[in-house]
Amino acid sequence: MLRVPIVRADFVQGRRNPFVAQEGLPFLIFCAVAAAVLLRYADPLWVLAPLFAFVVLFLVFRDPRRPIPSSPRGVVSPVDGRVVEITRVEGGVLQGTAHRIVLRIDPLGTYTARCPVEGKIMDLRTESDDKLADYRTNALWVRTDEGVDMVLQFTGYRFGLAPRSFVGYGERIGQGQRCAYLRLTRFAEVLLPTDSKVTVEPGQRVVGGSDLLAKVAH
Repeated sequence: MLRVPIVRADFVQGRRNPFVAQEGLPFLIFCAVAAAVLLRYADPLWVLAPLFAFVVLFLVFRDPRRPIPSSPRGVVSPVDGRVVEITRVEGGVLQGTAHRIVLRIDPLGTYTARCPVEGKIMDLRTESDDKLADYRTNALWVRTDEGVDMVLQFTGYRFGLAPRSFVGYGERIGQGQRCAYLRLTRFAEVLLPTDSKVTVEPGQRVVGGSDLLAKVAH
């Protein structure tokens, strides 16, 4: 049976810099320094290459502030992207049948994933192997104060780089709060109980941290 690589535990508490994710700063600084050196010692035309790279990397690593909707039962989109599939699956939220909302992540959208609901980060390693069999990718399990379970998982890693979480097991996390670096991951999946009301449709574009995907039951 395939074991689940749980969301990484090398947690970094929610430090961030304005407009870009911390992971991108070394690359942006390198491009800026390269541009300065080339401007000083080479033909000015050579400066265009690192400047172009700087702009592209800024778009990749951008981490803008987002207004969080005033909806206590709302499930916000964890990423910028497009809804590609809404289905029901078995074992989706550790207890049985679940809504699964699949999002294709915009590669030039926000670099940082957001937590869809407010609650406590649970540890999937405490569950049995049978339950873990449904989570074959990096996954984040959140339990709300009302006892509603929500799972956010990611698939389709570019260059083999899995998302990196910076929240720890047992921590509380807010709705729309930053929770992980996406690292150019292709897809995000949100799994919710079937008594939740899905408010999006396939093909719809969503903004991470702001647009609602669903509302959970009381």
